[in-house]
Amino acid sequence: MRIVRAMFSHVVIFWTHPDKPDAADALIAGAHQFLKPCPGIVLFHIGKTVASPRPVVEQSYQVALNIVFTDKAAQDIYQDHPLHVEFVEKVFKPNCRKVVVYDFAD
Repeated sequence: MRIVRAMFSHVVIFWTHPDKPDAADALIAGAHQFLKPCPGIVLFHIGKTVASPRPVVEQSYQVALNIVFTDKAAQDIYQDHPLHVEFVEKVFKPNCRKVVVYDFAD
Protein backbone atom coordinates (compact mmCIF):
# COMPACT_ATOMS: atom_id res chain seq x y z
CA MET A 1 0.00 0.00 0.00
CA ARG A 2 1.32 3.43 -0.99
CA ILE A 3 1.11 6.21 1.57
CA VAL A 4 0.42 9.63 0.06
CA ARG A 5 1.39 12.70 2.03
CA ALA A 6 -0.90 15.69 1.92
CA MET A 7 0.67 18.65 0.18
CA PHE A 8 -0.08 22.34 0.32
CA SER A 9 -0.12 24.47 -2.85
CA HIS A 10 0.56 28.19 -2.77
CA VAL A 11 -0.24 29.89 -6.10
CA VAL A 12 0.52 33.60 -6.45
CA ILE A 13 -0.52 35.71 -9.44
CA PHE A 14 1.36 39.00 -9.91
CA TRP A 15 0.45 42.12 -11.85
CA THR A 16 3.55 44.27 -12.31
CA HIS A 17 3.75 48.05 -12.62
CA PRO A 18 3.17 48.95 -16.29
CA ASP A 19 5.76 51.73 -16.08
CA LYS A 20 8.48 49.22 -15.17
CA PRO A 21 9.27 47.15 -18.30
CA ASP A 22 11.78 44.93 -16.45
CA ALA A 23 9.51 44.26 -13.46
CA ALA A 24 8.54 40.72 -14.51
CA ASP A 25 12.17 39.70 -14.98
CA ALA A 26 13.11 41.29 -11.63
CA LEU A 27 10.26 39.43 -9.93
CA ILE A 28 11.33 36.08 -11.38
CA ALA A 29 15.01 36.61 -10.52
CA GLY A 30 14.13 37.76 -7.01
CA ALA A 31 11.88 34.76 -6.42
CA HIS A 32 14.69 32.41 -7.41
CA GLN A 33 17.09 34.26 -5.12
CA PHE A 34 14.91 34.72 -2.06
CA LEU A 35 12.03 32.21 -2.18
CA LYS A 36 13.40 29.06 -3.77
CA PRO A 37 15.92 28.40 -0.94
CA CYS A 38 13.21 28.49 1.76
CA PRO A 39 12.74 25.20 3.63
CA GLY A 40 9.73 22.92 3.15
CA ILE A 41 9.40 23.47 -0.61
CA VAL A 42 8.70 20.36 -2.70
CA LEU A 43 8.12 22.15 -6.02
CA PHE A 44 9.03 25.68 -7.11
CA HIS A 45 7.78 27.03 -10.44
CA ILE A 46 7.62 30.65 -11.60
CA GLY A 47 7.12 32.10 -15.05
CA LYS A 48 5.53 34.69 -17.30
CA THR A 49 2.04 34.62 -18.76
CA VAL A 50 1.66 32.49 -21.88
CA ALA A 51 -0.61 33.86 -24.59
CA SER A 52 -3.65 31.76 -25.39
CA PRO A 53 -6.48 32.12 -27.91
CA ARG A 54 -8.85 30.49 -25.40
CA PRO A 55 -11.10 33.11 -23.77
CA VAL A 56 -11.29 31.10 -20.55
CA VAL A 57 -7.54 31.63 -19.92
CA GLU A 58 -6.79 34.65 -17.70
CA GLN A 59 -4.06 36.71 -19.38
CA SER A 60 -4.07 40.08 -17.65
CA TYR A 61 -1.27 39.18 -15.20
CA GLN A 62 2.46 39.14 -15.94
CA VAL A 63 3.95 36.48 -13.61
CA ALA A 64 2.64 33.41 -11.77
CA LEU A 65 4.32 31.50 -8.95
CA ASN A 66 3.43 27.97 -7.88
CA ILE A 67 5.03 26.57 -4.74
CA VAL A 68 4.10 23.19 -3.33
CA PHE A 69 5.01 22.65 0.32
CA THR A 70 5.21 19.44 2.30
CA ASP A 71 2.22 20.61 4.35
CA LYS A 72 0.43 23.71 5.66
CA ALA A 73 2.83 23.97 8.59
CA ALA A 74 5.75 24.38 6.16
CA GLN A 75 3.86 27.12 4.32
CA ASP A 76 3.12 28.87 7.62
CA ILE A 77 6.85 28.87 8.44
CA TYR A 78 7.63 30.17 4.93
CA GLN A 79 5.34 33.19 5.40
CA ASP A 80 7.51 34.46 8.27
CA HIS A 81 10.85 33.24 6.93
CA PRO A 82 13.42 36.07 6.66
CA LEU A 83 14.00 35.32 2.94
CA HIS A 84 10.28 35.60 2.18
CA VAL A 85 10.06 38.86 4.14
CA GLU A 86 13.09 40.18 2.23
CA PHE A 87 11.50 39.20 -1.10
CA VAL A 88 8.32 41.09 -0.22
CA GLU A 89 10.23 44.24 0.73
CA LYS A 90 12.98 44.27 -1.92
CA VAL A 91 11.28 42.66 -4.92
CA PHE A 92 7.51 42.45 -4.62
CA LYS A 93 6.68 45.93 -3.31
CA PRO A 94 8.83 47.87 -5.83
CA ASN A 95 7.63 45.86 -8.85
CA CYS A 96 4.01 44.83 -8.31
CA ARG A 97 0.75 46.72 -8.28
CA LYS A 98 -1.52 43.77 -7.46
CA VAL A 99 -1.34 40.19 -6.26
CA VAL A 100 -3.85 37.38 -5.83
CA VAL A 101 -3.06 34.25 -3.82
CA TYR A 102 -4.69 30.83 -4.05
CA ASP A 103 -3.85 28.32 -1.31
CA PHE A 104 -5.19 24.77 -1.35
CA ALA A 105 -4.36 21.36 0.04
CA ASP A 106 -5.30 17.76 -0.59
